[in-house]
Order: sequence, then structure tokens, then C-alpha cells
Amino acid sequence: MKLDIPTNPTARWEWIKYQVRSRGLTLAELSRRLGVELGTLASVKRSPYPRMERAIADALDLKPAVIWPERWNLDGTPCRHRPNRAEKSASISSMHDSGSNVRAHRQMAAEA
Repeated sequence: MKLDIPTNPTARWEWIKYQVRSRGLTLAELSRRLGVELGTLASVKRSPYPRMERAIADALDLKPAVIWPERWNLDGTPCRHRPNRAEKSASISSMHDSGSNVRAHRQMAAEA
């Protein structure tokens, strides 16, 4: 099956919204299921956000690389401008600092 996914970001976002609605969902419902604000989910319209891209792609039964080929590598990993940055989940528990970044910053400060 050939998908005609627009490459223009605005048109692509409209295509995504249409596809989500055609599956009986709304973006608001999807964001509630993920436990994030609608604006967080919608941020993929402007910039890469691998976790939200995966969630949208899962809702559409597609791979993120199909929807955003410029943001994903052929091996299914996200293209990273900051490759050492870990993805964090948007769960309540992740809102409390896990300490990993704090430890890293303290270590860098101690070494300086």
C-alpha cells in the first residue's frame, strides 16, 4: 500500500490529524492516554520528539520513519542532533528528577 504522506510540515500535520480521526481517535484522547498535554503531543509538528512520534506512528499502525523519514534512520533509530541525550518518558515518576542528569552535572563540575 502506497501512502501519500505530505513532506510539507503543515500539510503532513493535517494528514496526521485526519488519519488519527479516521481511526476513531482524537489527538486530545491520544495525549490523555500518554499522560501528556496536547501541546506536548503537537510539538512534533515543529521539532523532533521521538517518543511522541512513536506514539503517533503506533496509533496509525506505521513506523515513525514512514511519517518522518528526515527524522529517523533506516535502522529505526531517531536521528539525533544531540546523540547522548536520553529520552525520558512523560510519566509522573519522570517528572521527579531521576538524578542521572544531576549526577552528570556534578561530576562535570567536580572535574572542572
